[in-house]
Amino acid sequence: MSCSVLPQQPAPTASLLPAGRLQVCAQYRSACRYAPILRRVWISRDLRLSRRPRGFHLITADLLDALPELSQLATGLLHVQILHTSASLTLNENASPDVRDDFESWFDRAVPENAPYWRHTLEGSDDMPAHIKASLLGPSLTVAVRDGRPVLGTWQGVYLCEHRDHGGPRSLVLTLWGE
Repeated sequence: MSCSVLPQQPAPTASLLPAGRLQVCAQYRSACRYAPILRRVWISRDLRLSRRPRGFHLITADLLDALPELSQLATGLLHVQILHTSASLTLNENASPDVRDDFESWFDRAVPENAPYWRHTLEGSDDMPAHIKASLLGPSLTVAVRDGRPVLGTWQGVYLCEHRDHGGPRSLVLTLWGE
């Protein structure tokens, strides 16, 4: 058996390993001569985002700032979950602010406030539509991690979708696992 990271080479010493880089064996870890340098990581961290106005807000940088350990992973997954029922997460274009405005316009037409069929109205006219919007987009995302970075397309970013006029701070749970 051999290691897919450093095949046909002598076993590395700590000084031969690239700085800050974890080496990972693809198969048969116990049979691989590099297995002792393998490190599995499980991290769960709470992130509280400051209040943002209603709309779609890029939070990719906030996520990366909250997880400096991510840069040490060769491969893994990042799971992000929002702990609210009137806000959501999505992955979409990060370049043009028009995209975020268009999202807001579409959702406001598709799920209107003050509709005569809403029964849950005690928390304001924006509350029930916010629950519907959050259910349509979802409370979580899972993003692949490779070479110390989330694997995102050229124009992709993570959005916090704030569906309330006065939503307040938002709490996220970030779970990072990998090697």
